[in-house]
Formats: sequence, structure tokens, C-alpha cells
Amino acid sequence: MSDGVHDHDHDHSRTFQPDIEDTPYSTHQLMAEAVERLLIEKGVFTTEALRRQIEIQDSRTPSQGAALVAKAWVDPSFRQHLLDDVNAAADAVGVPAGDIPIRAVENTADLHNVIVCTLCSCYPRQLIGLPPDWYKSRAYRSRMVHEPRAVLAEFGTEIANNIEVRVHDSTADLRFIVLPMRPDGTEQMSEADLAALVSRDCMIGVSVPKGRTA
Repeated sequence: MSDGVHDHDHDHSRTFQPDIEDTPYSTHQLMAEAVERLLIEKGVFTTEALRRQIEIQDSRTPSQGAALVAKAWVDPSFRQHLLDDVNAAADAVGVPAGDIPIRAVENTADLHNVIVCTLCSCYPRQLIGLPPDWYKSRAYRSRMVHEPRAVLAEFGTEIANNIEVRVHDSTADLRFIVLPMRPDGTEQMSEADLAALVSRDCMIGVSVPKGRTA
């Protein structure tokens, strides 16, 4: 597998999605807003409580997931715990993973995993933050299923033909996170330094971790 990485957040020309604010409200958005107003009027929750929850969700970053990956790289027993049950493994080290089951899929020398949600944008937000715009785009959701190697190449991740590419479809009931391969030359690095090598894109599977630079 090539370890070429293109870490970035910008939109790809073939996976561009305009900002929601630039498009008319959909029927589902209007319904969600109506339900929100109704629940506030009935006292189920307050506007302030809703604002706080949105703020919490917006504050999620990939650092939580990166810490789990780094720990799995240095601790074989934790690695197995993570592969068996992400939510329980995360809870064991004080990382909140939420109530929705999350499954870790491990990259190997013979297998590269990548995640998509073909229906919408199901994604382990608790561990790796808000999904990027390209993850939610129709182009990514469709093309990743039908031509994963081509899409990965657009991210700068070239996968050799002798390596299997496996695409996992996240749902409302099951999310996925990729456990990437540990880069060569990192044997002497601390767990914290290893975590710094793990990006959001690595845990989605469209990229691979960078090796040590010094």
C-alpha cells in the first residue's frame, strides 16, 4: 500500500456539496424545525439546553479517536478490546463513544478499509468530530461504493492492486471507525506523539497516517 497522504479539508471538485445555508430548506429540515419548536413549547427541553447540546456536538474533534488508535498501536490487549467492542474499550479509558454501536475495522498489509454512509452522513461523531462536507456529498456516497480505488486516489491514497479494498456502509444503528496501520519508523515514539499522526481522514479510511518526519 502506498503511504502517500494528502491531509486536507477542502472540497474535491467531484465531491462538492454547497453549504446548507445556500440551498432551500428540504421537507425534512422544515419538519425537524417544527418538531424542535413544539418540544420547546411543551417544555420537553429549553432553547438553552438545545444550544448547549449543539455546542457540545460542534466541539467534538478527531483527537478522541486518535488517542484510541495510538493506544491500540502500543497495547495489544487494548487493540483486541477495541476490535471486539469500540464503545466498551473507549469507556474503559474514559473516552465517551455514545450509545450507538461502533465497530473498528483494521487495516493490514493485505486489506484497506474505508467508510461511507450511502444514505446520509452516519458517522462516529463522538470519536472523530463532525463529518466533512465531502463525506456527506452525493458524489462520495455513490462513487466510493462503485469505484473506491479511484476515489481514494483523488485523496492521494494509491492502493496496490494486490490489496483488497473493503467499503463499510455506516447506518443509524452501526457506525465504523478505521484502525489504520502503524507507520514504520515509529517504534520509539510516545503514545501522545503517535496520536498526533492519526488524522480524521485516516479513521475514515481515505488516508493513511504519516510516518515520523524527524
